[in-house]
Amino acid sequence: MQKLVQRWQKRLWLYAHRLAGDPEAAWDITQETWLAIIRGLRKLQDPAKFKQWAYRIVTNKAMDLLKARQPTQTLPEEPTKDTAAHDNKDSTLSELLGRLNPSKRAVLALYYLEGLTTAQVASVLDIPKGTVKSRLHSARNELRKLWQQDLG
Repeated sequence: MQKLVQRWQKRLWLYAHRLAGDPEAAWDITQETWLAIIRGLRKLQDPAKFKQWAYRIVTNKAMDLLKARQPTQTLPEEPTKDTAAHDNKDSTLSELLGRLNPSKRAVLALYYLEGLTTAQVASVLDIPKGTVKSRLHSARNELRKLWQQDLG
């Protein structure tokens, strides 16, 4: 288990941070994810699918957190002090991603930032491959518009 944590902790936390937009929330999501992984690891029949399975758990935990926060708290539109350590381009991208709805943010993060294929993204999000493609298209267009608004 220790080797799994060493290999995956940073990746899972970064993905959780991209979805939640908050470092503290990312730690909570990651902790809940590891609890779910520990409980369900014996049920994972194909170890080659660990990556998709782990990302699915992070996605579900993050969406649960975002739904619980929705009435009282919105995602930050400005980078937090903790994310300011990234270079300016990464901060701008994080800020723009934070403005997208969670489903678009998840599909972009999984595909572009985590390097999953459309089939793997579909598996993680439990949606058809065609839906992944249409969400990617829509999210890229929305991200482009946000980028252009910030430039102009």
